Amino acid sequence: MTIQGIHHISIVSADAQRTVDFYTQVLGQRLIKVTVNFDDPGSYHIYFGDEQGRPGSVITFFEWPGARRGYPGIGGTHHLALAVPNRVGLLKWKRRLTDLGIPVNGPLDRLYFSSIYFRDPDGTILEIAAQTRGWTADEPADQLGMALRTPPAEMVIANRDHARIAAETWPEPVPVITPDMALRHGMHHITAIGADIRRTDAFFSELLGMRRIKQTSNFDDPTSAHWYWGVGDGRPGTIITYFERNPARERRAQFGAGQTHHFALTVPDAETQLTWREKLLRAGLRVSPVMDRLYFKSIYTADPDGHIIELATAGPGFAMDEEPDRLGTALRLPPWLEQQRPEIEARLRPLRELAPVRR
Repeated sequence: MTIQGIHHISIVSADAQRTVDFYTQVLGQRLIKVTVNFDDPGSYHIYFGDEQGRPGSVITFFEWPGARRGYPGIGGTHHLALAVPNRVGLLKWKRRLTDLGIPVNGPLDRLYFSSIYFRDPDGTILEIAAQTRGWTADEPADQLGMALRTPPAEMVIANRDHARIAAETWPEPVPVITPDMALRHGMHHITAIGADIRRTDAFFSELLGMRRIKQTSNFDDPTSAHWYWGVGDGRPGTIITYFERNPARERRAQFGAGQTHHFALTVPDAETQLTWREKLLRAGLRVSPVMDRLYFKSIYTADPDGHIIELATAGPGFAMDEEPDRLGTALRLPPWLEQQRPEIEARLRPLRELAPVRR
């Protein structure tokens, strides 16, 4: 009974159309599903992912029209990272985003990978990470996560050389997304914020059975802990990381536009999910009943700081109600809401353009 990795992350959007435009036109993501929030059918729930919407590639948004901006803090997500295979792709992304007027920080050397950071229109912090040295850069593969590994001092200093970092970019304009920068590899990791890293470790390592991949410090604030958990050898798409922050100085996360509502981890099937539910209940956690999300089934609990964590089944998947080459091209409703379609459509602001049909 193991967690298989990240399933998806769900974020709040103040404007669904603006979100669709940014993630498809700027980042080249595929819009794979346009539906509604099953718990609030008067608002959109839109999904982006790879060609099939495989777990680990899926970013979803609840539209809360006109919502005030949220902010990260204890009990919330700090950022999510998308993966590219190498540093060339990273530099091309920096040039593309900068030329579009989007401020970019980086590339920064995180020892195990290199990254750039920017924000979407609602303020969500996005990272693009290129694997470099990998997790074995500072400890053997069979000892990952067993000891504290502090960031090299020279790397911390180098990451503060803002003039050098700002100058490093791709030498030519990047008007189109090239194959070596396409974000089809899914998420690299999700980073959240907690108040007690050992309590967080007990949740992910001991209760959920994920492997602790790294104990290190925040490269931008070496006085605070930054730990990583994953599956197997810590492959991208399975990694959850947490910054430890002092609650006396760090505010709690605030729901709102740009802030994560929850993130989901993958379990293989409904039977396993029920076993997980019983385990979480025996551990004294509050756990929701099984919720039918049509494309997967879900249960919801929370980490020790109150961040909502979902365990979602790997299937049946997003092609169950539309052909794979037409994912995201029309509003889809679950069978129990179909009779309300006229009322639901009347409450939704039509999206100008949905995903193109893939041939």
